[in-house]
Amino acid sequence: MTDKPIKQRITVLGSTGSIGTNTLDVLARHPDRFDVHALTASSQVEAMLAQCARFKPRVAVMAQEAAGRQLADRVRAEGLAIDVRWGAAALDEVSAAPEVDAVMAAIVGAAGLSPCLAAAKSGKRLLLANKEALVVGGQVFLSAVQQGGATLLPIDSEHSAIFQSLPDDPATWAQRIDKIILTASGGPFRSREPQSLRDVTPEQACAHPNWVMGRKISVDSATMMNKALEVIEARYLFGVTPEQLEVVIHPQSIIHSMVQYKDSSVVAQLGSPDMRVPIAYGLSWPERMASGAVPLDFKTLSAMTFESMDAHGHPQRFPGLGLAWQTLRARSGSCAILNAANEIAVEAFLNRQIRFDQIHAVNEATLGALSLDEPKNLDDLMEIDRISRDKAKAWVAHWLN
Repeated sequence: MTDKPIKQRITVLGSTGSIGTNTLDVLARHPDRFDVHALTASSQVEAMLAQCARFKPRVAVMAQEAAGRQLADRVRAEGLAIDVRWGAAALDEVSAAPEVDAVMAAIVGAAGLSPCLAAAKSGKRLLLANKEALVVGGQVFLSAVQQGGATLLPIDSEHSAIFQSLPDDPATWAQRIDKIILTASGGPFRSREPQSLRDVTPEQACAHPNWVMGRKISVDSATMMNKALEVIEARYLFGVTPEQLEVVIHPQSIIHSMVQYKDSSVVAQLGSPDMRVPIAYGLSWPERMASGAVPLDFKTLSAMTFESMDAHGHPQRFPGLGLAWQTLRARSGSCAILNAANEIAVEAFLNRQIRFDQIHAVNEATLGALSLDEPKNLDDLMEIDRISRDKAKAWVAHWLN
């Protein structure tokens, strides 16, 4: 008689979002390998209640108190034995809980930084879908990972592809890598005249041709700011210089990213545009397990094409992409300023307060207006975030008048 394998206990931060729901889909396919310890969300009580009924987590956390109290009442009425909590401290607690083996970090924006740091300091397997943890946290976050002995695994499709294309030993990366090439679909406006972008609506910006994503990240993909944040994330994840990072447009989203080595060979990861693939890889690494994604069929696969970012008016269409290299070469904290400004600008666009083309204007103006001290800890990072948001809101108000 063989012993049953010990299940991994998982906390899913941001379980009602796109990455969170895909994570739960993968977990549901492997009930023999995983138990859900905690689920967290911001305010979607009905969605969280349904997840609680299905996955029976020990803990459910809502970021907002009103939503937490409402969920607690609903859970009690349903007779579910789940500990319902709320607030920022509760998010940190379920990320650092000693019984948790792995944390899926899928909270959108800077709000996910604190629980990511809590998981890192506690030595968890940290599945990073929240790119802002590195964009905002930078070296502060990496130091927490190192000091806590955490295992950091990227979940963004591009960074997962890079990770899968690199040698197993990180100590050899610097000796072998020439450059990292991130692919970008180009979003819904890849062929649109740059002059017409001022008329883009939120509905048009959220209609991505390849991926099903939340509204904020869909807008970031349309502006290419998502790729700018990914460039910054790759710089910190893989320890390369800004000059070793390149972006190429690949409209089909089949090749998710590539690594070019010093002998000029290129290793790439291919797959269907389905986030369950990198999620399953992160959960099972260094093994592999079924994700539920449809495999590629090379007998019927259409042609794969590529475009330079310098061709077809792309620099004018996607001016925000260049801010990645600008902030990486600037003083520490500049990436946090960019992220905060972009969150405010995207929110203002989705609320129809500013035009699509003014998202970049808010980001550029906020970066130009601020020069802050180097952040040493979470409090410093949160202060930079606060000041940057206030400045970005002032720019939004400027264009409103």
